[in-house]
Amino acid sequence: MTYLLGIDTGGTFTDFVYLGRGKLTVHKVLSTPRNPALAIKQGIQDMELLGDINAGKVRVIHGTTVATNALLEGTGVPTAYITNVGMKDILKIGRQTRLELYSLKPSKLETPIDDSLIFEVSGRHDFMGEEINSLNRSELKSLKKAVDSKRPMAIAINLLFSFLNNTHEKEIEALFSKDYFVSRSSHILPERNEYERGITTWINAWIGPLINEYMLNLLALFAPSPISIMQSNVTTIAANQASTRAANLVLSGPAGGLSAAQLFQPENIISFDMGGTSTDVSLITNGIRLRNDSVIGNFPLAVPMADIHTIGAGGGSIAFIDKGGLLQVGPESAGAKPGPACYGLGGDRPTVTDANLILGRLVPETFLNGAIHLNLERAIEALSPLAEQLSLSIQEAALGILRIANENMTQALRHISIERGFDPSNFKIVCFGGAGGLHVCELAEAMNIKQAIIPVMSGVLSALGMIASNPGRELVRTYCKPLDQVTTEEIQKLYDELMKSGLNELHAEGVSDITHIFSMDLRYLGQTSTICIPFSSLSTSKQRFREAHQDQYGHTLNLPIELLNLRLRLEATPLNFEIPKIKTTLKPDPARLINLPEVGERVPIILKDSLIPKQKISGPALISDSHSTALINNRWDLEIDEVGTLLLTLKADAT
Repeated sequence: MTYLLGIDTGGTFTDFVYLGRGKLTVHKVLSTPRNPALAIKQGIQDMELLGDINAGKVRVIHGTTVATNALLEGTGVPTAYITNVGMKDILKIGRQTRLELYSLKPSKLETPIDDSLIFEVSGRHDFMGEEINSLNRSELKSLKKAVDSKRPMAIAINLLFSFLNNTHEKEIEALFSKDYFVSRSSHILPERNEYERGITTWINAWIGPLINEYMLNLLALFAPSPISIMQSNVTTIAANQASTRAANLVLSGPAGGLSAAQLFQPENIISFDMGGTSTDVSLITNGIRLRNDSVIGNFPLAVPMADIHTIGAGGGSIAFIDKGGLLQVGPESAGAKPGPACYGLGGDRPTVTDANLILGRLVPETFLNGAIHLNLERAIEALSPLAEQLSLSIQEAALGILRIANENMTQALRHISIERGFDPSNFKIVCFGGAGGLHVCELAEAMNIKQAIIPVMSGVLSALGMIASNPGRELVRTYCKPLDQVTTEEIQKLYDELMKSGLNELHAEGVSDITHIFSMDLRYLGQTSTICIPFSSLSTSKQRFREAHQDQYGHTLNLPIELLNLRLRLEATPLNFEIPKIKTTLKPDPARLINLPEVGERVPIILKDSLIPKQKISGPALISDSHSTALINNRWDLEIDEVGTLLLTLKADAT
């Protein structure tokens, strides 16, 4: 018998969802950012899972922030970069885009790439993949000696047109693979655009040894039970393979939330995940949208990633007064330690969580089952200097913090909807994360959204998404050619090569039942941007491209269509995953009323465990459990479904 354990490591909390012995168990502990494995050890000890793990009965799926933190904090390892003669400056030149387009004094984008660790080789292929200059033994010997003298910890190899012919990259890889962590572009991202391909390969090598060390720790911790890692494309990869694809793990945690959100509403949703450190939002219309032009910490990453927009707004976001005397919130966070002031762990700066506690929106008795005692006096003490400086009462200052935090999150929701041509009123908002339920009603009204969903286990939903996800791969290969000159036989041969590569990796994980989706990146001849179109036949792809171009840009062109990239998505056939229905027996819930001046007088506090299917509640109400709290404003109605999900609807007279 195999049980499932999902683990999501966040900046403030590490969440656990365990499916075993016919029931779901959830748990939450404070994260340990310097060594994330410590929090994981604590969690599995608290849940008494060591016996099942040591017996090999547990399949673990983990969403990690190690790759994200290393990238954002610039803590990668010394990395040598090997490229063709004349191309050593390309990673520093980039696309010459400015971070601040209209600034008269634009800041320069500094990269951590060390000039002394850039090496060139004379070997070269042309645009057809034909060899122009070969790599000779004496040159390789000199290259090895030069690299060894600098003592890097990782090697990144990026040669021109290696996506067409990777023989030179493989020769160099063989030279260093015994002594170094090596990433080659023809393995990480075999497609055109040498800058994006090069920087992605360099990042993979730069943070790869850190990921490799973490993976080894996890494998030792959970052996003999297998462990997989959530990828940014919302599929999983075995931990022993994940270290070679560190760049694919940057959105590991948030991707789990999207997987879980679709369990409750498959289409036309805006996901809103508010945790302790950050808020992640995404829009899902025809499945989870992947993009290969993400920018993380000013670095472009061209690997396929879920289209998630992240901002520094969470329960731990710190409030402060800027140089202009204005109240600001975030992006700096109190994190897990010292945490918000009310946690009593050493934090002394006011946060969003402190503001919610001061305003009576948190229930100390149920918060993390009492593992953390919420201290109102410490929250007031932290907020008092700020309130005095603004000449406001403590309650007014707390309310101001929440309003600014809400506006920051509203801007993020506008970015992924209105700014991309989507009308938010046509969507439902799916809210999760420990802090999300406290803000969802106000955010929905600001976005003119009339329905919201707070899933069961919303406080640990990303961890739930881990166990609902499947092993998979996203593969790509550049094949630039006018579509009218491409034959079906050519396409099938190239797809067969991609299929073989992906199946080999998945079979190594023990996956046998696999589905696949072919697609291609198309554009009109002369364009730069492409549109990804599912492939069934060449004629159908042409028609779908024209329709997609009309939808996206409002017009079509009388120009030939060009094929740029072939893509293949492989994914294990989904398991039947069902969330247990809640019991239909009403549990006694002692009535307790509180006064929330901004919401209403005599607002009932309702324990979520006491709710039964089809029960209806008219706001205002405060719904509390051990992992999350939801504030239902007086303009909203609430109904509970059979698994315990809260379905919110804006009252008719409030529209």
